[in-house]
Amino acid sequence: MKTLSRNALIGYPAGIITGITYGLNPLFAMPLMNKGVAIGSILFFRYLFAVLILGGFLILRKQSFKVSFKHAGILLVLGLLYTSSSLFLFEAYNYIASGLATTLIFLYPVLVAIIMVFLKTIPSWPVWLAIAATFGGVILMTQGEAGETLNPTGIFLSLGSALVYAFFIVIINRSKSIASIPNTLLTFYALSTGVFVFLIKVILSGTPILSGISATSDWLNLIGLAILPTIISTATLAVATRNIGATKASVLGVFEPITAILVGTLMFGEPLTFNIILGIAIAIISVTFMIAITRR
Repeated sequence: MKTLSRNALIGYPAGIITGITYGLNPLFAMPLMNKGVAIGSILFFRYLFAVLILGGFLILRKQSFKVSFKHAGILLVLGLLYTSSSLFLFEAYNYIASGLATTLIFLYPVLVAIIMVFLKTIPSWPVWLAIAATFGGVILMTQGEAGETLNPTGIFLSLGSALVYAFFIVIINRSKSIASIPNTLLTFYALSTGVFVFLIKVILSGTPILSGISATSDWLNLIGLAILPTIISTATLAVATRNIGATKASVLGVFEPITAILVGTLMFGEPLTFNIILGIAIAIISVTFMIAITRR
């Protein structure tokens, strides 16, 4: 086994943490959705609390919030891409099963690799193999019922979510103009965009923003959403992308569906089938192979 570089020792754990924390979305979101809380309200408070918590952290560290006009434009684009990915995914759940949506979303490593090819950065064969194997594992993990209806709107929304997320990852990796911006500050501005986008969505929907949110547990779930699948996940994604590259960081996203499925099984009593176990095994073996065979 080749000795891992310093970048790899930082980037791979960060990428795994990204996947695990983002996969905790159902743990906090499902209780709220089951109570009838509007998706727009959930996403608004998720991003709002994330910005307030992260902003407070930056103030305690005496981190400057100042960015140049050029930086502001790129950060706005990143914020819109990240926000659009969340919005498209949640809207897709209204049209197709979450398992199918998860499978389609996980096309983003393939899309990242294709975009990188156009940018003349061609992934090595172990990375392509890991992409194919992990996607196959995700298909097994999220295999739906026979005869499941495929709604075109839900499919296009899922693919749209995957595409904009792929561009989000690539821009973080390739944009030299924001390379000097700390990961925490980049995350702060990306999430700040979401606050305004989802506030507008809630206002336009006409649904009271606090509808269904009443118990202390509801607010704790919203704070949990803000900290783990939002702040930590986004910040560690930036760390992973900057250290091991966009393609490898995206492959590690396979820990998202793995974690989400395990949460569903352990917390919500969802079945753990042979296909799920096999899919998880294939995904973990593929990622381990990619890490072992590549230096960076």
